Parts: sequence; C-alpha cells; structure tokens
Amino acid sequence: MNRTTEVINNTINHVKSVLQDAEGGHDFFHIERVYKNAMKIAKQEQQGDILIIALGALLHDIADSKFHNGDETIGPKKARTFLETQEVEENTIIHVIKIIENISFKGGNFTQEFKSIELDIVQDADRLDAIGAIGIARCFNYGGFKNRVLYDPKIKPNLNMSKEEYKKSTAPTINHFYEKLLLLKDKMNTSAGKKMAEQRHSYMENFLQQFYNEWNAEI
Repeated sequence: MNRTTEVINNTINHVKSVLQDAEGGHDFFHIERVYKNAMKIAKQEQQGDILIIALGALLHDIADSKFHNGDETIGPKKARTFLETQEVEENTIIHVIKIIENISFKGGNFTQEFKSIELDIVQDADRLDAIGAIGIARCFNYGGFKNRVLYDPKIKPNLNMSKEEYKKSTAPTINHFYEKLLLLKDKMNTSAGKKMAEQRHSYMENFLQQFYNEWNAEI
C-alpha cells in the first residue's frame, strides 16, 4: 500500500467514525457518494491532484456549519487536526481547507475567494449529490429534520437571499428546489460534471410537475 492510499483509507475510517450519528442527508453515505463522484469526474477530466481531491471530498462535511450553530470554522479546524496526525504536507492541508471553506452554495450570493481544479471537481461532486433522486430525498429528509412544511403556495421562493438569510431560512421544503437545487446545473464547473447534472436536473423538473399535479388534484 502506497502512502497516498494509506492516507485516503485512514481518512475514510476517520470520517465514518465521526459521522456515525449524523443526519441522514449529511452522513457518511453522502461523503462516500461525493468521493466516488469526485473520483469519476477527476478521471474523466484527467486533471487535478488525486490526494487533494480525495481528501477534499472526504472531509468537506466533517463538521457542517448547519449542525454547529452556523460556525464555519469548526470543519476546517477538525480537518487540519486530523490531517496533521497523518503527517500530510502543509501545502496539501492548506489546499484541502480552502476547498472546505469555499465548497458550499451559501445562497448563491457568495463570492468564492479561492479557485482550483481540485475545488471545481469536489464542488461538482457535492452538487451532484444535491440534485436528482438522491437530492430530492436529501432535501425532504433535511426538511423533516428541521420540521419544515412541505409546501405552502402563499410563501414564494426567495431568489435573492444573502448568505445570512439563506442560512437562517425556515421556508417550505419545496422552496429549496428554486432557491438552490434547480440552480446547480448551470453552476457546474467541469465538462464531466455538467453532463452528469443534466439528467438529474430533468428528473427534478419532472418530480415537481408530478408534485403540483397531485397537490392540486389534477391527476
């Protein structure tokens, strides 16, 4: 086993342990899907440092701020502490932390302060898990976790939220499709990510049409 494989395997085991009691949409299975999609995109794009991509994917939600009172510093700190135990090079640690700090959607009005092909790939992989059938399942799982109503026709989606408004939103779950999920297809970074997003986006559009038809007793 080479050093890169050893570090990745140790990271998988660490994240699996840390997230064993996590909310269903942000548990280790989410991490595993993001990791697999990141590896798939990296292979198709034939770009990026595989170790940085793997570590970024595996550690990107090690302490999601949504479950830590909005504190966005905990995730990077936990990632650094772990990576230092693995004696990962400092420049790699810094790059992974930059991915964690810049990967999130944050309401769509967030200016990304860091750019790299590794971030592009991990961000696309994370966004893919937020759309399609799994994205729908995760969306409603989190809505239930937060005890939000499914849909209220009187409450319209807010497409111009600030980062803080987005973080504090208590809007119906259906609104989240318009405030985030349906926007992700056009925000993909890589050619491979864009292709993978197309079918998942269409699936969500079909789901919403079915949802409204049933809601309004039209079928």
